[in-house]
Amino acid sequence: MMRNSVLLGLVLVMVLQSALARAQELVKDKDIVIYKDDRFFSAFPSAVLRKDGELIVAFRRAPERRIFGEEGSNHTDPNSHLVLVRSKDNGATWTTEPELILAHPFGGSQDPCMTQLRDGTIVCSSYGWALLRGDAASKYPETLRHGDFVFLGGYIVRSTDGGQSWKGPIIPPPVPVSVTTNVFKEPCPAYNRGAMCESRDGTLYWAVASQSQVQPRITGVHLMASKDGGLTWEYRCPIARDEKITFNETSLYETKAGDLIAFMRTADFNDHTAVARSKDGGKTFEPWKDAGFQGHPHCATTLADGRVLLVYGYRHEPFGIRARVLDAECTNFDTAREMVLRDDGGSGDLGYPWVTPMADGKYLVAYYFNQDNTIRFIAGTVLSTAEGK
Repeated sequence: MMRNSVLLGLVLVMVLQSALARAQELVKDKDIVIYKDDRFFSAFPSAVLRKDGELIVAFRRAPERRIFGEEGSNHTDPNSHLVLVRSKDNGATWTTEPELILAHPFGGSQDPCMTQLRDGTIVCSSYGWALLRGDAASKYPETLRHGDFVFLGGYIVRSTDGGQSWKGPIIPPPVPVSVTTNVFKEPCPAYNRGAMCESRDGTLYWAVASQSQVQPRITGVHLMASKDGGLTWEYRCPIARDEKITFNETSLYETKAGDLIAFMRTADFNDHTAVARSKDGGKTFEPWKDAGFQGHPHCATTLADGRVLLVYGYRHEPFGIRARVLDAECTNFDTAREMVLRDDGGSGDLGYPWVTPMADGKYLVAYYFNQDNTIRFIAGTVLSTAEGK
């Protein structure tokens, strides 16, 4: 009789564990359109949840050049600028006329990456490209160029009123090992695409890209830190560098135990994600690891049960957006099940997802998208747990 009772108890425990696992499973609710205007090429979003439940999505907007009879639009444009839209109903509706964050006076801006601090301040990093006419661009051999565009470097703007107004730009210092200059022929200010991370002690960490060599280009990722909410910055240490592999667009995440995790985009590495970990508060990083899957760039957030939701773009057929749920310490990135959030993209020019919790307990993954390789627009996917449906 006692043996039967023990067996029954074990069965009940297994049933309860199975039910709990199903209840905590992330599922896709729906896809949404956040902003779309056929006159504009909209891309590279970031998103934050305000304390009052409002969602803010920032993105880079530029003219859709095909409406002027040009062959197409691209990722450098002298008229690209940073804007935002808002939702007060958990993403059901969004403001239709974007609010301006910044139009840079010397060039087009890219990738507004917002991080909201615990005091409500929003820190937004970006970088830009200046279009030079004639043969002027060819006179800048020791810097980053994209055709006739010469790099401006990175900058930061801040808002203390929920994005209603912005102060800056703040120009961060260059990475010490950098050999590149900007369009003003000054040491190139630190820059990157990716989420910053405010640690439990209030330090704001930022993973930035830097070139230690231009020809051939060698790009590594380094850690910058700010003790005053992004107003001033200091160099900390290398995160990852290699003589053959490029590391660039990087998002940071702090685990429950206090480890700082860098999720990095790579080049010359079959598009594999790379991961690096710091166990000493950003003083040093352990050797980087191959995460074992393709995708870029990345963004992570903490789920209600303590696990970590990692999202990333997928620029291989079928084009789209993917995700993985990692354990609380981000140790199973190579074995976690991959979730396909979208596989209906029209080309590889899409992605750059950013994830944030929503006030209703669900999660918004914002990204830019195209279907049939037409207009680029800001879209989103809403995720929830099975118990929250």
